[in-house]
This record gives sequence, structure tokens and C-alpha cells, in this order.
Amino acid sequence: MKFSFDRDSLLKEISISQDVIATKNAISILSNVLLNAENGTLTIKATDIKINFETKIPVDISETGSTTVYCDKFMSIISSLPPGEIEFEQKDIKIHIRSVAKKAKFQLKSIASDKFPEFASPDTVSFFDIPVRTFKEMITQTVFSVSDDETRYFMNGVFMEKKESDLIFVATDGRRLAYIKKDLGISIPDFKGVIIPPKILSIILKRASDEGPISIGVSDKTVFFRFNNYDFSSVLIEGQFPNYSRVIPETQTSYFEVEKRDLVEALKRVALLVEQKSRRVYLSVSPGTLTISSQETEIGTAREEIPCQYDGPDITIAVNYLYIEEPIKVIDSERIRVEFTEQMKAITLKAEPETDFFHIIMPMQME
Repeated sequence: MKFSFDRDSLLKEISISQDVIATKNAISILSNVLLNAENGTLTIKATDIKINFETKIPVDISETGSTTVYCDKFMSIISSLPPGEIEFEQKDIKIHIRSVAKKAKFQLKSIASDKFPEFASPDTVSFFDIPVRTFKEMITQTVFSVSDDETRYFMNGVFMEKKESDLIFVATDGRRLAYIKKDLGISIPDFKGVIIPPKILSIILKRASDEGPISIGVSDKTVFFRFNNYDFSSVLIEGQFPNYSRVIPETQTSYFEVEKRDLVEALKRVALLVEQKSRRVYLSVSPGTLTISSQETEIGTAREEIPCQYDGPDITIAVNYLYIEEPIKVIDSERIRVEFTEQMKAITLKAEPETDFFHIIMPMQME
């Protein structure tokens, strides 16, 4: 097996492979990337068993073949070389990597490609397209609310379902919930609601451009994604996702609105003295003013007032400040609307003017 390639064109694909690979054990096939050279094309595959990645790039092939190479060191070697042509040659179990521009030569050991896991086939799966910018927005609005409690594994991913032409994403950790719905205006193939692991969504968020479509296909146990010249698939999380509609308030009697910038900056300052175990802050709202304060500790306390639009009785609600800070970071509007009913019932964060997503937060006990 022998081929030459442009350093920069391969480096990006290998770095994506490294995102997928979970282990850095040099003797494990799962630490290796599969390379298959034939018909002027190099096929690259990487997997951690649950997530699969495949792409193809044009290369100049002198001898066809297939092998696997330790991804971490392969990427380090390519990164260290200057831009330009690089030669790759395999002889028995040894791989030789040479720079055409520099007198630099590396040797790595390979593992036979027949030991590399087979990928699930999407041949019988129906795909639908969504603008990749829209899909990335749906990930951004939800993925941070996924639970990391492995005993509640059914909340360890983002729930995706379809309702007619709407695509819905929901994530929850039992104390907060993120929801977004997009009307795609197309006929979406039928599939039951599925729970997608956050790792594959984070890779798409990082690696997909903002232009063009992303194709999505869902089978009983696997979700498939295609964009640019990339093919990804991921095993779905099994289990019954909670009935999220029960958490969404039908009506909320009160609300206040604040400038997003004021709220972000005030939270950042008050958080300096927040007790790190509970992360409790108090939101005290009265007509015209929102006061954000930390729980008093041995170190001290912090308090800041910002203007708000509110016309109602004074009320104080205790919340985990991260549950406020994380959603407002991804709400792309200048004003934030906070809806509530009473001290110990769920509050809802929305963009103002309202759009197609919201974030629900359960208050904490007052102390």
C-alpha cells in the first residue's frame, strides 16, 4: 500500500477521527484509524464502537491497500510536518511516512484492517434534510441540559422526535429542561422518538459549517448524519425518555423582562461569592428592579440591582445560578423574559420577542 497526499487536506479529517476515538491505548484497534486506498480515493474510518465516522479524500495512489494506524501519533506526525506533499507507504506491519519538502521520516506499526469493526449500514434508512445552521441551533439550545447522572441513563442524551413537519429537541436533567421546535415545512419520515448521545451532537456542532444541509436518518438503534463529505452514525440511548410535556407549564401568571447584557454581567459578578456546592442565588423582583444576590456564607455575600420591566407584587425565587447562566448564553436576543407563577413552581426563560425555544428551571428551597 502506497499513496501520497496533501498534508492539509488529510489533517482536518484525521483531527475529526481523533474527536471520535475515545481511547489512546496504542495496542487497541479502537485507537486506530482505518485507511483504505483504491480508485484514486482514500477512505478514512474511525470509531469508538458507539460512534462511527467515515470520509473520503482524493489521493495519488501507487499501490492499493488497506491498513489501520494509531490515530494519535499519526495526527501528531502530520501536524509536525510542513504543508505540502506527504508519502505514506506500508510494508508488512510497518508504515513509513515521509515529507517531500523535508528530509523527515517516521515509522509506525500498524494493525491489520480486518480487525477493524464493521459499521452499521444505512441502506434501508429514509433520510430527510434540514439546514445545518438550524440543526446546530437546536443542538446549542439543548445539549447543555443533558443529565450526567448515569443511573438515569435515559436522560443522558437529547430526545429527538417529529410531530408532522416539526422536529423537536428536548433535554433535561430532572431539575431543568430545554426545548426547541422547528417547523421544517417538509414531510419527515416516520420514526419514534429517540435519545441521541451528546458526544455525536457536540462533534457535529464543532465540525459542521453553517452552510448547506445535513441529512438525518433514524433506525431502531442507530441515528445517521451526512454533511459535506462526512458520514457519521451513533448508537442511540435505550430507555424511555420522561414525559416532558408534564413539566411545561400550561400558563404562568407573571413575568419580568431584563436586558440580556445586564443579567449576564450581574450574574457573573454575584457568582464570585456563590457557595459552590449549592450554587444558590436569589432573584428578587419588584416593580422596575431585579435584585440578584448570593447566599450568605463565611466568606461573604454579593448583591446587585438591575432594571427590569415588571408590574406585580415583590417576590424572591432561589435558583441554581448555572441554570440561569447557561441558557442565557445561548439565547440570541437582547432581552430575556422570565415567566413564573409562585416561589416554588417552575420558571421559564424565553427570548423576547418569543421564538421557538424555551428553558424551564425548577426553583430551589429558600435558605
